[in-house]
Amino acid sequence: MKKETVSRRKFILQSSLAATAITVGSASIPGCNPKPKSQSEITGMPTRIFGKTGEQVSILGYGGGSQFMKMPDGEWEPHLEYAFNAGINYFDTASTYGEDAEKPSESRFGEIIPSFRDKVLLLTKIHDRDVDKAKAEFERSLNRLKTDYVDILLIHAITEDDLVGDIESGVYQFVQDLKAQKSVRYIGFSSMDSAERSKELIEKLDFDITLLAMNPTNYGNFSQVALPAAREKNLGVIAMKVMRDIVNDYAKPKELLDYAWNLDGVSCSLVSMTGMDPLKENLNLASNYKKSPQALNFNKELEERLAHLGGPQHLVWARPEYYDGSMIC
Repeated sequence: MKKETVSRRKFILQSSLAATAITVGSASIPGCNPKPKSQSEITGMPTRIFGKTGEQVSILGYGGGSQFMKMPDGEWEPHLEYAFNAGINYFDTASTYGEDAEKPSESRFGEIIPSFRDKVLLLTKIHDRDVDKAKAEFERSLNRLKTDYVDILLIHAITEDDLVGDIESGVYQFVQDLKAQKSVRYIGFSSMDSAERSKELIEKLDFDITLLAMNPTNYGNFSQVALPAAREKNLGVIAMKVMRDIVNDYAKPKELLDYAWNLDGVSCSLVSMTGMDPLKENLNLASNYKKSPQALNFNKELEERLAHLGGPQHLVWARPEYYDGSMIC
C-alpha cells in the first residue's frame, strides 16, 4: 500500500479514537445524546457475536454472488439498499464474482455501500495464491469497492490441493501484513471443497473468520469436521450454501435457515438472492428466528430427510466445473 494511504488510515483511526473518548466522557453528562442505535437495533434484526472479533453481526448476510448478479441494473441497487435498511450489516463479495460482467459484483457494491460504509461489515475475497498477483487483485478490489480498507478479507475457495505450508509462507503472510497495515481488519478463508484442509488451517494458523459450506445434506462434512475446530479457536463462522439447489423442491427456506442458525458456533447465514420477494421472506425469517429447545432433534431429522441430496448429482456447486460466483445454474 502507498505510504500516504496508510498514514491517512492512521489519522482516521486516531481521530475515531479521540471521538470515542469524547463520547464516552460525555455519556454521563445530563443532556448529552446517547450512542446512536445500530441499524440492527432499529430494525430488530437479530445479531450474534462474531467470534473473537467481538463484532455484532446480523444472522442473515447478503451475498454478492451468482444470484445477486442475475439482477439487472435498476433492480440490484434498491435491493442492496433495502437489505441494509432492514438490518443486514454483513455484505459479502469477491474479486471474481461476475468478473466477466460489464459491472462485477464489487463494482456494484462500490456504487451503493459507501453511503453506509461505516455501519456494515464489508467482506471480499482474493483467489490468487501467487502473492504478487494477490496484491494486484486486492488493489483492484479496493478501487472497485471505493474504499481504502475492508473489514474482512478471505483467502478464497480452499481445496485439498492447498497445502498449509504453502498457504502459510505465501498468501497468508500477505493478508497478515494487510491486517497490520490496517488495510484489513479481520482475515480468514472460505471453503466448500475440503473440510479436512479447513480444519488444518484453523488449527495451525491465526485466522479471525471462516466461511464454510453447511446445509442439511452434510455434503463435505464441514459441520462435523471444521466447525468444531472453529468453535475451539473462537472464529467467527459464516455458513454458506445454506439453500443452494435444495430450497423449495426439497425443503422450505425456514427449515434451511433454521438449520444453519441452530448449529452451535455459526454467527451468520450467507444467502445470495435474486429479486425482492426472496429477500423480504428471508428477512422476515431472520427477524422472527428463535432457537427451539428441540433444535438438535430438528436438525437431525432434516439431515436424514435430505441426506440423499449430498452430492454433485443434486448440488451444482459440488461439480468439478463449478466456479464460485459464476452464472452456472
